[in-house]
Formats: sequence, structure tokens, C-alpha cells
Amino acid sequence: MQLKTDQLAAHLAKGLRALYTVYGDEPLLAQEAADAIRAAARAAGYSERKVFTVGNAAHFDWSALIGAAQAMSLFAELQLIELRIPSGKPGKEGSEALQRYCETLGAGDVLTLVQLPKLDFQQQKSGWFSALDAAGVMLRVEPVERRELSAWIAKRLAAQGQRIADGEQGQRTLAFFADRVEGNLLAAHQELQKLALLHPQGILSYDQIEAAVLNVARYDVFKLGEAVLAGQ
Repeated sequence: MQLKTDQLAAHLAKGLRALYTVYGDEPLLAQEAADAIRAAARAAGYSERKVFTVGNAAHFDWSALIGAAQAMSLFAELQLIELRIPSGKPGKEGSEALQRYCETLGAGDVLTLVQLPKLDFQQQKSGWFSALDAAGVMLRVEPVERRELSAWIAKRLAAQGQRIADGEQGQRTLAFFADRVEGNLLAAHQELQKLALLHPQGILSYDQIEAAVLNVARYDVFKLGEAVLAGQ
């Protein structure tokens, strides 16, 4: 089952699946998605949490992961198991272990959260990734493109009780904000939090945004040329 990040809250409100895989290279959205899954798990009674991080796949004890899912908990009936693979490459032994692990899920006493970076086409076609896809929910974390960023900022402002004035001036204000934080959602989140601390709920002016928001935009090598041609 494939989900977008903006569909996660509605999905979690209906109930939890046994396995969630969050993958992508947008740190803020990946962190928020994982936090939402953890919060839903705690609310559902998954009070024990075990975290496994695969630093070097060749030396990781995959049997410990499988054993954790099969062992009875001493402290709680329900447990959350987190598996983090920063490289996105579990290796041959890890691939086989993940496929076996997926076959053991379904009893309801274990909820698993797998966290991965952005994966290429070949990785997404691998046996281990297909097993994760078949066993639970896949959440692909996509970056917020520039054309979507103004709306993303406006939505986040609304969530903290603030907004930009309607009309052309408001669009200019949002465009200024977006230009300052483009490609850097973590910094954008911090700037939004700063505005919540500096100003009360209500409408924010262009001058208030200009005075508060730092220039923290980042461009990758592919978008650098586009930014130069656009005069940024």
C-alpha cells in the first residue's frame, strides 16, 4: 500500500498496519512521518520500543531483529520495532532476513517501522523492498518543489494560527518567504516556529516576514542552473 505524506494522518486515524516503511531524502517530512507513526503506536498501546540501526550490513546481527519480533515482551504486550538502514543497502544476508521478517508479521503484537533514504530504481525493484511493500504501508517522502512551496508555507502558518493577507501583496509575501527557504524544509520549519514566537496569531505583513526570515535556501547541483537562469 502506497501513501503520500499528506494522507498519513487520515490513514492512522483508521487504524494501524503491522509494518510501515518511510523512505526518502527530505529529513523534516521523514521525521514528521515517523513521529506520527510512533505517536499512533503509543496511543494504541505499543509501549515498548526497540531500535536497530544497520551501520554496516555485513556485520549487523540480523537474527537479533527477527528474534526481537518473535520474542515475548517482558514489559508490555505490544511493542514497536524500528529498523534504520541509513545506506539503503541491507546486503545479501539482510535482504534474505528482511524477507523472512516480513513473513513473520501479522499477529498484531508487533508494529515495525523501517526507515530508509532515497532509493534508486534497482533498489525499489529488489526482493527485500518488494517484501516490505507487500507486508505493509510504503510512505515515499518527496521534496516540496518550488511551485508548491508557497502553498506549503501557507498551510503551515495556518496550523499555528497565522496567515498572509489575501491578494497580490499576500502572494508576494509568500513568494519572498519561499525564495528564502527553497530546498531547505528543516530551516523553513524553524523560520515558521520563529514567526510563531515573534508574532501573535493573525495576519502577518510583508515587513514582518522580511525582518524575521533568514536566507537559508539551498540548491542541489541539478537545480543550480535553473536558479541562476531565474536570477536567484
